[in-house]
Amino acid sequence: MDISAVKSIEDVRALIAERNPLNVTVGLCDMPGQIRGKCISRDKFLKVIENGICFPAAILSLDVGDAPRPLPEVTDSPDANFGDQVCRLIPESVRVIPWEPESRNLFFLVDFEEKDEPVSPRNVYRRIEKKAAQMGFLPIHSCEYEFTLFNESSHSVREKGFRKLELATHDKSYNLMLRQGVQSEFYNELLDCLATMDIPVEAVHEEMGAGFMEAALAHAVGVRAADNAAVFKTFAKIVAQRRGQMMTFMARWSNDADGQSGHVHVSLRRTDGSPAFHDPSQPNAMSQEMRYFIGGVQRLLPEFLLVLGPNVNSFRRFQPWIFSPIASTWGWENRTCALRAIGGSPSAQRIECRVPGADTNPYLALAGILGMGLWGIENKIEPASEMLGNVYERMHEVAPEHRFPTSFGEAIRRFERSEVAREIFGSRFVDAYAASKLAQEEEFAALVTDVEIRRFFEFA
Repeated sequence: MDISAVKSIEDVRALIAERNPLNVTVGLCDMPGQIRGKCISRDKFLKVIENGICFPAAILSLDVGDAPRPLPEVTDSPDANFGDQVCRLIPESVRVIPWEPESRNLFFLVDFEEKDEPVSPRNVYRRIEKKAAQMGFLPIHSCEYEFTLFNESSHSVREKGFRKLELATHDKSYNLMLRQGVQSEFYNELLDCLATMDIPVEAVHEEMGAGFMEAALAHAVGVRAADNAAVFKTFAKIVAQRRGQMMTFMARWSNDADGQSGHVHVSLRRTDGSPAFHDPSQPNAMSQEMRYFIGGVQRLLPEFLLVLGPNVNSFRRFQPWIFSPIASTWGWENRTCALRAIGGSPSAQRIECRVPGADTNPYLALAGILGMGLWGIENKIEPASEMLGNVYERMHEVAPEHRFPTSFGEAIRRFERSEVAREIFGSRFVDAYAASKLAQEEEFAALVTDVEIRRFFEFA
């Protein structure tokens, strides 16, 4: 049975009966976007098909590095018992893990029941996807991820204290075939892995910096695009580490490096399959829905920046002159804007949101952008005038309400106070997400950095 044909619980039963595996791996996406999972026996999996599998809801309170964070109604209540909650199998999420034998190479995503865990990232996206369907739209997304590759292992980076690490390539090498040819073993293993796992890729290439690379995933419909992106980020890192290398998706891993983006492309189709963003009777064939979508995202980005910049480190990237947005602007084919409108054929006309860093949770990044755009359509929000030229040179023209929060703390407060965020995401998610990020900000605010020691140790 071809796994692409698996769409239902009955199909899963048929697949297991045909392949008779010894073990099956199930995975759950946590709040930062990591996949946490279990390798379970065939007999256990047959019970999972019927009854689900239990994970503690407190897993959603863990930040990167398993730092515990408060999760309202789960970990910070006097009645909290840190008990398990049922996760249901997602049949159509099945993948094949390339390096495992046939007896244990099946992988499925699971997720909490939405009614029991409304803060689960996949549930958050699914609710907004349902809203799109109610409005008569089918969302189409694709994600692009920049990352840096190192000739280091998980052990060696720690032995070196994450300093003086060996990059996989040297100097700037944008799209150079020389570098890509030399690195072909890495590219081949990555692409073979993604092909086996049914994650279509449009392109991989060298980016503008030492060890700096990019993978552009092909577009997919709705939650499948987010599933692909989440699985990509985890398994790409596995490919690198199995080769004795390390990959980072940090928004900015070094003062000498540019920021690493996780750009999102988005468009909408109507229920009859026609492209909602294309209207040949309008200038640049921009439909009214596309205008309102841009208007909604532009209006709300300063309030929602925390979702697209989820960590203290994310705000090291929101700096001028490194092709990272610093204000909520839009323009046709303008890569200095937060929103780049892209024309072309009816099906290709779309919006690229250049705000997310590579460190974002794909479910939340896509949910945020889609939610903002749908709100714009619903409320008929007209965008400000198109930005022409280099935004970094023309920041004096940007209205105050379109400027981004200048710090992680300010972004937390803006998101927590946003009535529209509560309307789109739900108050429980907003409270949980803001509390988690506030705990991260407080932790890092108390740390003494290497820069401080060098600056003040002798002369203060």
